[in-house]
Amino acid sequence: MAAPQIIWFRQDLRLRDQAALRAAAAAGPVIPVFVLDESRIIRQPGGASRWWLHHSLAALDESLRALGGRLLLLRGPAGDAIARLAAETGAAAVHAIRQSEPWWPIIEAAIPRLHLHEGNSLVPTGLLRTKDGGRFRVFTPFWRALQGHGDPPLPCPAPARLDFAPMPAGEALASWNLLPTAPDWALGFDMWQPGETGAQAGMADFLPRLPRYRDRRDFPSEEATSRLSPHLHFGEISAADAWHSAIGNDGAEPWLRQLAWRDFALENLEQFPKSASRPHRAEFDRMAWTDVTGGEGRALLKAWQRGRTGYPLVDAGMRQLWATGWMHNRVRMVAASVLTKHLMIDWREGERWFWDTLVDADLANNAMGWQWVMGSGVDSAPYYRIFAPIGQSGKFDAGAYIRQWVPELAGLHGDAVHGPFENGFNGYPPPVVDHGWARNRALAAYEALKDRA
Repeated sequence: MAAPQIIWFRQDLRLRDQAALRAAAAAGPVIPVFVLDESRIIRQPGGASRWWLHHSLAALDESLRALGGRLLLLRGPAGDAIARLAAETGAAAVHAIRQSEPWWPIIEAAIPRLHLHEGNSLVPTGLLRTKDGGRFRVFTPFWRALQGHGDPPLPCPAPARLDFAPMPAGEALASWNLLPTAPDWALGFDMWQPGETGAQAGMADFLPRLPRYRDRRDFPSEEATSRLSPHLHFGEISAADAWHSAIGNDGAEPWLRQLAWRDFALENLEQFPKSASRPHRAEFDRMAWTDVTGGEGRALLKAWQRGRTGYPLVDAGMRQLWATGWMHNRVRMVAASVLTKHLMIDWREGERWFWDTLVDADLANNAMGWQWVMGSGVDSAPYYRIFAPIGQSGKFDAGAYIRQWVPELAGLHGDAVHGPFENGFNGYPPPVVDHGWARNRALAAYEALKDRA
């Protein structure tokens, strides 16, 4: 009998289009394993991500049990755990999908006979090159290069059968305490179905709406986006599978372009592994941020986190985030702009809050999004692009969205719902800062930053 083959699951919690699983199964009986690594080398997932991870692992285990096996759960430093498992079971090899977060190469170095396979992106990160042979730092030429490369390989179906090798007992998922309990703030997360089945269902549900995506994706009151981001982050559907599901449908290109932005974020992360903590443009290290350790600054940060800024569009988004673990992308940009440019609070405070509260919290995409809004990224909006929250609310017809998530304003009709309310309204607060004053202050701070260069 062939020696066992370990399939090490990470952010690729699926059986369909799973190159590592396919390679392992072709070589011998498999040992599917996931390791909860809580060492300092890894940035630990936030609360919303832990909730999703619990349910995604349960779904993967259920799929493996339907094939006659199960998912082995181990806890500890991942490199040591996998190496120890290989020695105990006599495994001939370890197979895994290549990941882009900066901590993985350090962990992988401890694992003998490790075979890494592609499958986390449309094309292998670093494959596409500029005419000069360098890495891309601007999206548009990256997109052109991706189009020139051609479609990703067709997705492979999930295996109809698997041979499983004997494996140790492992740990119980419930013992990991990934779910919130006191209080259970995830009660509003019932809109989600984590796992591969949920990902495929979400893709199928989105396809009839795909023709509307180009023109309506920025309107938060409408269901025009896919909401596939958490499924893509946890690898419950591969980027290639999503691409081939959409291609050929009317109006597919704008959405395919967003899948390409995901690849571009991975490019950014490999070039700038500290993207979540250091601006790509060093001059932003000198920005005079508001002190949030106490007093007024701390109160402003709390008002933003809790959806009490007095700007209805921002507050609706922040409340949607807390209730569902997700926020509409247009509103994410406006909320990020208000934090960094109206309140002059360090973008890293917002990045950390999103990391903890988003079910789709992703190191590459989250960091790139915040740096894009700030103007500190390699291909980002300029700093002086300051979103006007009232104007954005009216432009993208966010009235119904606001009435849903800010019930204090549900009785307002027409444009009145967009605010601002100088004296508050029905318990809803007035704006914490005036838009015009805040805009002038932010621009002055940026000019001062350039003067100190």
